[in-house]
Amino acid sequence: MVEKVITLENVSLVDFLGADNANIRRIAAAFPGSKVVSRGNEIKIQGPTEAITRVNDILGSLLEHYHQYGSITDRDVNQYLSATSEEAEVRVLAASPDVILFGAKGGVIKAKTPNQQKLVDTVLKHDLTFTLGPAGTGKTYISVALAVRALKNKEVKKIIISRPVVEAGESLGFLPGDMKEKVDPYLRPIYDALEDMIPAEKLKFYQENKIIEIAPLAYMRGRTLNNAFVLLDEAQNTTPSQIKMFLTRMGPSAKVMVNGDRSQIDLPTRQKSGLMQALDILKDIPGIGYVEMNADDVVRHRLVKDIVRAYDSFDVAEQRRQAERPRPEGNNRPDYGSNSRRPWDRDRVENRRPEDHPDAGPSHGSLPVNQEQGL
Repeated sequence: MVEKVITLENVSLVDFLGADNANIRRIAAAFPGSKVVSRGNEIKIQGPTEAITRVNDILGSLLEHYHQYGSITDRDVNQYLSATSEEAEVRVLAASPDVILFGAKGGVIKAKTPNQQKLVDTVLKHDLTFTLGPAGTGKTYISVALAVRALKNKEVKKIIISRPVVEAGESLGFLPGDMKEKVDPYLRPIYDALEDMIPAEKLKFYQENKIIEIAPLAYMRGRTLNNAFVLLDEAQNTTPSQIKMFLTRMGPSAKVMVNGDRSQIDLPTRQKSGLMQALDILKDIPGIGYVEMNADDVVRHRLVKDIVRAYDSFDVAEQRRQAERPRPEGNNRPDYGSNSRRPWDRDRVENRRPEDHPDAGPSHGSLPVNQEQGL
């Protein structure tokens, strides 16, 4: 016997469970080999795995119906008992065109800002969409929701989600465990989004059967991604060769999204972001969608919006200061900074010893000129 507990949140128990728990008792009667009990805001299901999965799907569909219409009738319960889980969800979504998806706990997932809605509309119209925006604008969450919806609507056969494995400004050193345990922390935001949208048992089934794949970007090389919804997240941390490799994996029946944040590039200082280069190279190709989000689209804590705006203002001011900084005049004498040649480096090319230069300090074991030149 397997047991599962479902916690009801933001639900009127009387409206959902029915008078004297009539709705739950009706579901329990349809599965005589299982036990379905309601206590408070929890519903406990005991029985074979197949029965628990089916009851869980029915309750999930009823939760979605409740959030849409505000109540559950005997007729509703009978309809969902007789329908497959896919038919039930399609019925609810058809009546809710603004809803992207219903979450694993019955919550409604939909666009919350005009730009998020623009992202939804753009993905529907284009096979390749680039989305840029600061942290907290819902890029990843909306993208994963669109991928799950496409899978449930049988528009694609699988979901493939990838991220470049790049440390965010710190060196973590050696990480213990096998390859999956090493890279899973980098992919945690993807797992969090999926767990919000798909019941745990079904998500496990999808992953075990490779219907949903979550992998580092390096694993994409050599593949052709077809009949799939493919998402590349945190693309600002790809190199030019990586993003070219990823984009050329696109199969004839693929839907591809590329998300990034130009303000959070964690690549080494002199390494060019592949996403920024790709946007410039591909800008004149028709059929590619572009969505730009901003601080107004932040849906996290209210302070995040103010933080993003403050950093944007700082970056603009810093760029203005750099542009207005006076350039050296006169003889254009070079600035001998830490990365520039010193005068005695030039003198060495001219066959003069560094200690002969008037600005040079004492020599400490310098090689003779003929040895320095390899003569």
